[in-house]
Amino acid sequence: MSEELILAIETSCDETSAAVVRSGKEICSNIVSSQIDVHERFGGVVPEIASRKHVETITRIIEAAIAQSGYTANDLSAIAVTEGPGLVGALLVGNVAAKGLALALNIPLIATHHIAGHIYASRLEHEMRFPALALVVSGGHTELVLLPKEGVFQIIGRTRDDAVGEAYDKVARALKLPYPGGPHIDRLAHEAAAEIELPRAWLEQDSYDFSFSGLKSAVLAVINQHRMKGLELDEAALAKGFQQSVIDVLVTKALRAAKQYGVEQLILCGGVAANRGLRQALALACEKDKLQLIVPSPKLCTDNAAMIGAAAYIKFKHGQFAGLDMKADPGLSLEKWSIETLA
Repeated sequence: MSEELILAIETSCDETSAAVVRSGKEICSNIVSSQIDVHERFGGVVPEIASRKHVETITRIIEAAIAQSGYTANDLSAIAVTEGPGLVGALLVGNVAAKGLALALNIPLIATHHIAGHIYASRLEHEMRFPALALVVSGGHTELVLLPKEGVFQIIGRTRDDAVGEAYDKVARALKLPYPGGPHIDRLAHEAAAEIELPRAWLEQDSYDFSFSGLKSAVLAVINQHRMKGLELDEAALAKGFQQSVIDVLVTKALRAAKQYGVEQLILCGGVAANRGLRQALALACEKDKLQLIVPSPKLCTDNAAMIGAAAYIKFKHGQFAGLDMKADPGLSLEKWSIETLA
């Protein structure tokens, strides 16, 4: 067939998703079933519950994705699935479903990296040019990834403790805001008339690594001081101070890395890429430096299967397929997933 149709499956955390993607760029369907309402009462994702919910919904979601695409299962060229990283129980559900389909349809299986998916979600809406730099910001990851060329990844900076999305959720929990906390912190920050200034963690000179645990501790210290003194806390001002500290560090390091490596584009991706404050600040900084910024639509920033299909197409073109003995890998390396190893 002239069209390469990949059915992609994503179950790395608390979204059950399936999509049909044509030639790595065109979304034919993208069905996402979120579990936020289930996990909200616990203030975070409970792995065992997430796995059970995936089992309950995976077949229905795959069927809906194929039906909505306008194609049939027999039209598919390959099955792609998130191999890792993620919650091992959740990953296993998607892996088993993908293997069963690939075997039944006698088509290739593509093991796909979750973060590669977030990065290549950009290709579903924009033309990507290399070399590029990706700022990956999500609940489980904060990384600066250099892309010297298509399908090749080099991590030049990562968080040493909390991921930025994790820090947002912890601060939101301390302020007794609903889960997930990121959108609520972002909203409060935009409503704030004042700002409680908080420290920035720059780490060693020239380091592209990140650290947010100290910032989280600083927020908790402010909350505790106000409680001990019986003072009313301006939560919006604290949210603004927290968000501004996060944004300053992310934007500064991303722009410095972009200059050092001479990239063509800066890609902002991951769930936290939907944050208005971060998007606006990065857009202004890139405009000033005359650097092209590409950011997926908010619906493609959060976990979805279309992004897995976009990344999987790279492996499809190079004939790099997985065997039925593929195992879910919660610690899968992005650099090792590259189509070639950097010298």
